[in-house]
Amino acid sequence: MHDAALVIGLVGVLIFAAHLFEAIFRHTRIPDVLPLVVIGILLGPLLGIATPTSFGAVGPIFTVVTFVLILFEAGTGLSISSLRKTYKETLILTTVTFILNVALIGVAAHYLTGLGWVRSFILASVVGGISSAIIAPMLGQLNMQADGKAVLLLESSITDVFCVIAALSFIDISDLGDITQFDIGLAMGKMIASFLLAAMMGTVGAFGWSYIFNKVRGLQNSMFTTAAIVFVIFGLAEWLGYSGAIAALAFGITLGNISSLRLPKLYSGFNTDFSGLNISERAFFAELVFILKTFFFVYIGISLQLANWWLIVVGLILTVLIFIIRPPVVKFTVHKSTPVTDASMLAIVIPRGLAAAVLASIPFQQGMEGGDIIQNVAYAIILVSIIITSLLVLLVDKTRFSRFYAWFFSNLGKQSKAVD
Repeated sequence: MHDAALVIGLVGVLIFAAHLFEAIFRHTRIPDVLPLVVIGILLGPLLGIATPTSFGAVGPIFTVVTFVLILFEAGTGLSISSLRKTYKETLILTTVTFILNVALIGVAAHYLTGLGWVRSFILASVVGGISSAIIAPMLGQLNMQADGKAVLLLESSITDVFCVIAALSFIDISDLGDITQFDIGLAMGKMIASFLLAAMMGTVGAFGWSYIFNKVRGLQNSMFTTAAIVFVIFGLAEWLGYSGAIAALAFGITLGNISSLRLPKLYSGFNTDFSGLNISERAFFAELVFILKTFFFVYIGISLQLANWWLIVVGLILTVLIFIIRPPVVKFTVHKSTPVTDASMLAIVIPRGLAAAVLASIPFQQGMEGGDIIQNVAYAIILVSIIITSLLVLLVDKTRFSRFYAWFFSNLGKQSKAVD
């Protein structure tokens, strides 16, 4: 009974602390993600009060539920016009960044850890992309224009797919023992299908749900029914082998922009009374995501395993390499009209998170030689990348350090104050 009371009390303290951290961010620009992860590290790896096994099967399910709702809620805030203007540069930025990350991190990991080439590239693929689960809840706090936020969220969602396909492909190569037997065309086909078909499922699902949304609103206690549909879309996409994350994001984007979307030929025979989220429903999901986000980042901190100091140093070195690669890629891939403030944030907001943590555990769980090294280095990169991202956001927003990025991105648009 006393243990239960302590847990309930801790839940209350964390919720109050999360609101405090958000208020602190407004004044200091320190992202609230960082103190929440630090609390998790204190409770988990450092003090041993809680471990991922303490949560049993609930922990992984909770992370997926939170991840889905975070992506959906972030998608509802994106405009179709911003996506239309930015999708080409996003694809270029995403692809170039991912390929360079995998190539350079793979080579560096091979020499720093002694892992074989294939296992080094497994590690590189695991941490090759930025985390949509961490970036999505940060978007509202970043000093960026709507187009820049669209690029960041879309990139993070796409790289989740890239990481999954690439990491699993290298794991397959490791199992085969012969790279010549690997079918790269099949892997690329899976990646394209995973992205396009998942996006189609989310879009079609959103139109179907919006068509009956007004009728559902008449039911008692119906506020959460939209979330239920998001879970169904995500689960169906994953079950079919597509990207549930892309499906959830597409569902949110479509539902958030439903009033501006017109498909007269498709719906000419129907009553086209499509309904999106109203103000109270948007407020409900924002508050729900805020609460879930609080416990999600604490859980990430608890889940981090920091067992070997040399591997933590390796993680630090690889993370610094990631942050060195990023600015030149941003400089030469984004549109020339991109404001310097947006380019600066695109260069520094590149944390690793949920997808990397999940993928990093697969080689270890399969008993792969070097699997523990892959897992521990990946966890170190997740932690260090979150810390560096948080510190750079603070420095760029509040100090003269921003002048470096203003100089580096001087070929881009003039610095301007971001608007939401």
